Amino acid sequence: MSTSTAPEAVPPTGARPRVVLGVSGGIAAYKSCELLRRFTESGHDVTVVPTAAALKFVGAPTWSALSGKPVATDVWTSVHEVPHVRIGQSADLVVVAPATADLLAKAAHGLADDLLTSTLLTARCPVVFAPAMHTEMWEHPATQANVATLRARGALVVEPAEGRLTGADTGKGRLPEPAEIFEVCLEVLARGAVAGHDLAGRHVVVSAGGTREYLDPVRFLGNRSSGLQGYALARAAVARGAEVTLVSANVALADPAGVKVVRVETTAQLRDEVVSAAASADAVVMAAAPADFRPTGVSTSKIKKAADGSAPAIELEQNPDILHEISTQRARAGQVVVGFAAETGDDTGSVLDLARAKLARKGCDLLVVNDVSGGAVFGSPDNEGVILGADGAATEVPRGSKSALAHVIWDEVAARLQD
Repeated sequence: MSTSTAPEAVPPTGARPRVVLGVSGGIAAYKSCELLRRFTESGHDVTVVPTAAALKFVGAPTWSALSGKPVATDVWTSVHEVPHVRIGQSADLVVVAPATADLLAKAAHGLADDLLTSTLLTARCPVVFAPAMHTEMWEHPATQANVATLRARGALVVEPAEGRLTGADTGKGRLPEPAEIFEVCLEVLARGAVAGHDLAGRHVVVSAGGTREYLDPVRFLGNRSSGLQGYALARAAVARGAEVTLVSANVALADPAGVKVVRVETTAQLRDEVVSAAASADAVVMAAAPADFRPTGVSTSKIKKAADGSAPAIELEQNPDILHEISTQRARAGQVVVGFAAETGDDTGSVLDLARAKLARKGCDLLVVNDVSGGAVFGSPDNEGVILGADGAATEVPRGSKSALAHVIWDEVAARLQD
């Protein structure tokens, strides 16, 4: 059994990671103040490079106060230090948030008419763009071509969120929440020296959370799954360049940046959405905990206590086996399917014995095995496990962050994806 580790998504010790925060001229520029605060409070050395238009929304004193250093606003300040070259050369990460349609166009075409665009040309570190604009601008063929060009060159362009835009408009084009952009940036920083975007051009589906099977309008059968591991998998996949669909069952977590989130409640709903999304997916990771059983009938009114103190009998039936279905009825040739097994072991075998039997029974390519004896793993920020392969491989992942486990899982998936 091999042991694998992945870089933790935290700033490395020693020298402070150097981050350039580019801000272009959109109303969402005010949200970047929160992103800057998260970087500085977590120990990063941040240089803010706003465009002239961005300074119309948020002034230089604000950026200076939050970053704790002078703000670089133009190529003419401190010319002897050659800022239009040095800032990009010395950066460990460049993130542009918000990235307007104008900024994306300039970056794609190699224009260098101000300090930010010059910095983008000289940077040899990972570059992340977080677009924000009206839906029509995002969907315009010119913008989509520019985004494709940037991605082809190795930049990570995060998909914008859907929601309220400027004025009364709503749609796709909203800047993802700063906390989630920050999480993606940590993932990119952690992997900066490891590998590029090995999932670029891939569509992956991740399920997360625990399903609910209703007994009546207020009661349900459920489980303790928090969705943290599934969300970590989604964030890690975005940082590696994938298009991500996250089918989320009853999870109280913020939407990861750049991820399409589909919300469900029951196992039947989870099955329908996973099967639908899997039709165009290169990989499916079933990190959700679907209920194995559901009531044969659901009361239309709240079930009342009986006067004699007796409890109602609840008849159950099996739910569809989603993992078995998508494993044995592959939507696409070469599709990689990953399952999870939360095991405790019993008189019939150990945790790994039961997991190997489940791997064979389900027909998936990989099975991530968690020992959940005593309620371990559920709701915890950390995880550990063994990744079993249908080819006989077994990779032990020691205890660490759920993000670290997520990257090991994607390593195993990437190794099995076909061109």
